Amino acid sequence: MLFQKRFWAGIADGTVTLAFRRWARQQVLPGRPYRTPAGRIEVTSVTVVDPAAISDDDARAAGHPDAASLLADLPGDPANPTYRIEFRPATDADPRAELAAGGDLEPAEIAEITKRLDRLDRASSYGAWTRETLRLIDQHPERRAGDLAELVGRERAPFKLDVRKLKNLGLTQSFPVGYRISPRGRAYLDATADG
Repeated sequence: MLFQKRFWAGIADGTVTLAFRRWARQQVLPGRPYRTPAGRIEVTSVTVVDPAAISDDDARAAGHPDAASLLADLPGDPANPTYRIEFRPATDADPRAELAAGGDLEPAEIAEITKRLDRLDRASSYGAWTRETLRLIDQHPERRAGDLAELVGRERAPFKLDVRKLKNLGLTQSFPVGYRISPRGRAYLDATADG
């Protein structure tokens, strides 16, 4: 789920536990974890509500001072239903972090990573990017995404989306600024002589 930066601290410390969204159709499901810039959350309840029924208490739980400010800030088409999403910080480990920590790769795992990277490269409209991006992150740890994108002549937003694909494979780790190669990524680069 996407949240503005001003809500990240409250999501991380558990004081922001509600969100309101205007969606044409429901975008999240109860019982499922979702990644946010503030960490992983678990959605516990999703209901359609009348915006006029949103209370000041609800607004404060969503990080707003009162219901009026929440309603003024609520993006989306007012003709769409308004969803009330309850959530809490996820307590289970992020599977990507567990995957990234694995520095011992079997030959079958190396082959599977290679296959997935090749697939990402083939699907790209701008050519092969996966190995170049891994090497770039390895050479410039914790460097801003915009700086890295500029080094390879790419725009920042699509570059960040691509790095997220590498993170989903457990090959990179995100930091407050920039990225690093994960132990799994290091093992892959070493095993394929690309490091």
